[in-house]
Amino acid sequence: MKLADLAAAVPVRSIRGDPAVEVKALAYDSRKAGPGTLFFCVRGEKVDGHEFGPAAVAAGAAGLVVERELELEVAQVVVADARAAMAPLAARFWGEPTRDLRTVGVTGTNGKTTTAFLVREILEAGRIPCGLLGTVKQVVGGVEEEAERTTPEAIDLQEIFRRMLDGGDEACAMEVSSHAMSLHRADAIEFEVALFTNLTQDHLDFHADMEDYFQAKRRLFAAGPGTAIVNLDDPYGARLAEEFECVTFSAHGAPADYSAGAVSFDAGGSTFTVEGEIEVRTGLPGHFNVANALGAFATARTMGISAQGAAAGLARAARVPGRFEPIDEGQGFAVLVDYAHTPDSIENVLHAARRLTEGRLISVFGAGGDRDRDKRPKMGRAGAALSDLAVITSDNPRSEEPERIVAEVAAGAGGGAEVEIEVDRRAAIALALGRARPGDTVVIAGKGHEQGQEFERGRKLPFDDREVAREELRRLGAAP
Repeated sequence: MKLADLAAAVPVRSIRGDPAVEVKALAYDSRKAGPGTLFFCVRGEKVDGHEFGPAAVAAGAAGLVVERELELEVAQVVVADARAAMAPLAARFWGEPTRDLRTVGVTGTNGKTTTAFLVREILEAGRIPCGLLGTVKQVVGGVEEEAERTTPEAIDLQEIFRRMLDGGDEACAMEVSSHAMSLHRADAIEFEVALFTNLTQDHLDFHADMEDYFQAKRRLFAAGPGTAIVNLDDPYGARLAEEFECVTFSAHGAPADYSAGAVSFDAGGSTFTVEGEIEVRTGLPGHFNVANALGAFATARTMGISAQGAAAGLARAARVPGRFEPIDEGQGFAVLVDYAHTPDSIENVLHAARRLTEGRLISVFGAGGDRDRDKRPKMGRAGAALSDLAVITSDNPRSEEPERIVAEVAAGAGGGAEVEIEVDRRAAIALALGRARPGDTVVIAGKGHEQGQEFERGRKLPFDDREVAREELRRLGAAP
C-alpha cells in the first residue's frame, strides 16, 4: 500500500518525502523494523520512540510516523499523536477487518476473562466460529496462542483480526482493558457488542482516581458500538445505562432486559432462570459468575443465538483456567485457585467459597508490587473478614520489597480471621494446605493462570499456583 493512501486514514499535518513509497509492514518496535516498514515513533512514559527512528531507518524502514520531523532521509508522516495514529493506520493497512469480523468487546474490572470465554463458547456452540483475545490466551482460527497482554497494541491487534478472518473465524470475543482505551489500542475497531461487567478499585497507579478509571471504560460505549450491554447491579453500569441506549442485565433480580431468577449454587456450579422459563446451568459457582454468565447470555441473544442455544452453550462451557479452578489430588478438603487480586474480587471469591464450605475457609493472598498501593489494606481487610484463616504472602513484588507489600496488606487485616504472614509464596501455600482439615476449603488467590512470579528488573521465575498446590498436596499425602 502506498504511504499517501495509508496516511489518508488519519489527520496529517504534513508528509515529508515521497508519498508514493510502498509500505509493506508496520512496527512500533525498531527491532521489528525491516525493508518497507512504516515505523511509528511513539512517545512512552520512559522512552521516546523518536530516538529509535535512526535504527528503524538503518533496518530498511520505508517511512516514519512522527510528531516532529527528524533529520533523516526517509518519508515522514507528521501527526499530532503517533500513538493515536497507530490504530486507524493499522486498520486500513489490514483491510478494516472488524467490518467483517463480529467483534465483542468486554470491559470492566472483574469478570472480563470469564465473560469473554463464555461468549466464545456460546457462539462456537451456535456454529459461529469465534476467536478469543484476553488475559489467559488468544485463539485465532481455532489455534491457541500465548497472550502477551490483556489487549494487544493496535498494530498487533489489527493483524490478529485479519488472521482470524483468514483462519475462518466469523466473530471475536475480546477483553478490552482501561489501559487499552487510554492508550488508543482499541481505536478503529467496529464493535458489534460492547459489554460492561463492573468497576471496582484497581489500576489507580495508572488512573488518577476512580472517575478517571471509569471515563477510560466509558470511551468504549461513547465510540458507538452496535449494541451496548451493561450490568445494572453495578453503579457504574447504571450510569452507562442512563447515558447510552443499552441492553441491561442483573444477576440479583433487578428489573432488566435479562434478569436472573431462582439462583442456586452447589459444588458443581450455578443454576438460574432467565427470560421466564429458560433454565441456565453453568459450571461456575458464585453470584459473580452468574453475572458473567448472564452478560454472555445477553450478548449471544443480541447476536442472534436462541435462548435455548445460549443456555446450551453455557452448560457445555469449560472452566476458565485459573478462575475458581479446583485442584484435586485426592485430599479431603477443597482447594481453589483464582485470579482475584482486588478487594472486590477477593470478597466475591470468598463469599462464593464460603457457600460451598462445610468446615473452615482458609485463604492465601497478597498484592502486586508497582501497582495501586491504596488497595492493599483493603485486600487485607476483605481476606481477614471473610476467612477463618488468612495467610498473607507475596504476589508479584516486581521492584518493591516483598516484606513491605505484605506488611501493607496485613495492616488492613484488623479482625475476623486468624492471620498468618509468610512472605515466601510456596511456603504460604504449603502452610495453608497443611492447616486444612476434611470439609475445609483453601482459596489461593491473586495469580490464577499465571505461570511466573515477577521480581526486580523484570526478573521472572517459574511459578504456577496450581502446580505448586498439586506438588504440596502430593507431598502432604506422602508424609508419614
